[in-house]
Amino acid sequence: MTWLKHMLVASALVQFAGCSAPEASSERVTIDTRLGPVVGVRQEGVLRFLGLRYAQAPVGDLRFMPPVAAEPWTEPFDATQLGSWCPQTGGLSGIVGDDSRRMDEDCLVLNVWSPSTEGNNRPVLFWIHGGSHYEGSGNDYNGARLAAQGEVVVVTINYRLGLLGYAGISGLGDAYRGAESNGYRDQILALEWVRDNIADYGGDRNNVTIFGESAGGASVLAMLASPAADALYHKAISHSGVPATGRLEDRIPALAEALGVAPDGLATALRDVPVERLHEIRDVGMTSGTIDGVVVTRSTADAIAERGKDGVPLIAGFNLDEGTLFSTIVPTSMFGEMTPAIAGFVLAGGDPTAYLELLDAEHPDDETAHFEQIWYDLFLRGAVGTAQRATETGAGGWLYRFDMKATVPFLGSRLGATHAAEIAFTFNTVSEDSVLNLYDGDDPDVARLAEQWSGTIINFARTGNPNGEGLPEWPRYSSQDRRILVLNAESRIETNLLEARVKKLAAVGVPF
Repeated sequence: MTWLKHMLVASALVQFAGCSAPEASSERVTIDTRLGPVVGVRQEGVLRFLGLRYAQAPVGDLRFMPPVAAEPWTEPFDATQLGSWCPQTGGLSGIVGDDSRRMDEDCLVLNVWSPSTEGNNRPVLFWIHGGSHYEGSGNDYNGARLAAQGEVVVVTINYRLGLLGYAGISGLGDAYRGAESNGYRDQILALEWVRDNIADYGGDRNNVTIFGESAGGASVLAMLASPAADALYHKAISHSGVPATGRLEDRIPALAEALGVAPDGLATALRDVPVERLHEIRDVGMTSGTIDGVVVTRSTADAIAERGKDGVPLIAGFNLDEGTLFSTIVPTSMFGEMTPAIAGFVLAGGDPTAYLELLDAEHPDDETAHFEQIWYDLFLRGAVGTAQRATETGAGGWLYRFDMKATVPFLGSRLGATHAAEIAFTFNTVSEDSVLNLYDGDDPDVARLAEQWSGTIINFARTGNPNGEGLPEWPRYSSQDRRILVLNAESRIETNLLEARVKKLAAVGVPF
């Protein structure tokens, strides 16, 4: 499974959006909340409350269990510093040599950015980070610019990763049912925290938009398929997300063998084993994007259809050059090993044989183009299918493709409009000094698109309609004319831009 580790590193690389601990000169602010007094900071006109605990530490007997809500406190809670990153290895910190991140299993915290705690009617934007469910953190994103720009409240969260969040161990007994989705359970509990507490921070509990990228986009789509999340959010945005379609897999025998215990001793072993050992065996025990039957109870497609007009408005999209990040990070020698596995995701678990034959015919002599195409098709399938179904059976879906080419090289390569490149535009942080910022924030085209796209996100969160922020009039996506918003220096609406590719993929069994 070496290929998987390379994929995870690549997926995590551009998640970092420049969030850092407040400077010492920031003004400290204390507010009274339902849970107890909280000390935050005001910096550049925006209130920041960092590392707020939404769940008890998932350790000891709570390891691999559903999360338990945090208890109130009486002494002032210090929310001036970021909390711990959930345990992980590799990813961004390994590439850029940053080993300063404090990691701990006691990591179920969230961050809040708000223009003011006066009033409680500001739209809430609830961000779920990416990183293939193995890596990343809500700490890596700066919501201050969005909060100030749109008079909105921005929330970023941590959730359990790797085996701790997505272990195939439901068969250990009733207490473990749904363990494949404990990371999703964390997200749902964080949404419950928002419902119960966000008014204290100036937010409207009745106007919450969930949004996320890559594994975060997949998490958004998993929330659509999780009945426990219904009514906790009111709009959804999935950036490069793949819907939940995976079947429940029993990983108990493999985990027991890896730990050298009998299957009936696995529960005790998993509770007590050091987290570093869990990192080592995660490939044999982790499953994510699973329809577990307890938390995620059906496919995203079925969930949208079942909820119909009672569902939520949805924006979905992907990037023109999704695969260039992966082809840059993954050694060429690994392409052949990875391709069949990724093709299985493109086919949503179906037989990928005909699809792989199509790729071979399209790119017979260019293994890099072959490898990059499979990533484009994966995220195209996820975005098109969900936006289309949201229009046909739900509350409406809008589809975008992000085409703006990166202006700053990464690892010596110009990655184009690569995987996760749109995040800095979503948060309007293109001008921030981030080691992995792929764009020159002083470029007027870059700055303009960042202002327009972030404004569109804000407008959608406020009204449920993305139009009105300087971009072309954006109609809902449908299979009749396939009108899509293309984001670039000169953004435009294209009709039937994806028709030829969608028809080719459908002909070889790719489901939409």
